[in-house]
Amino acid sequence: MTEKWEQWDPAADINTQEDVIEFMNAVLELDDPSLFSEALGIVARSKGMTSLAREVGVGRESLYKSLSRSGNPRFSTVAKVLDTMGLEFQVAPKATATA
Repeated sequence: MTEKWEQWDPAADINTQEDVIEFMNAVLELDDPSLFSEALGIVARSKGMTSLAREVGVGRESLYKSLSRSGNPRFSTVAKVLDTMGLEFQVAPKATATA
């Protein structure tokens, strides 16, 4: 018997602001900048890439490309996308492991 697998799109499961925050924070914990760009692209798709690109002031295809794993978005683009989604960067002391 052959099983049929469906490709899972995480954007389909990001429905609330809390989902976005949890998803992005989990990705940040992985400490991989390329994953951050890709994750931001996933969140952007969950919100609607076309309308988001319009609000950010960039082309939809350009935003898709920037917010991909191989993309290298400008900091200003990332900041605008986060702002448009009602999010912001924060800096905090690095957590240290206790023995």
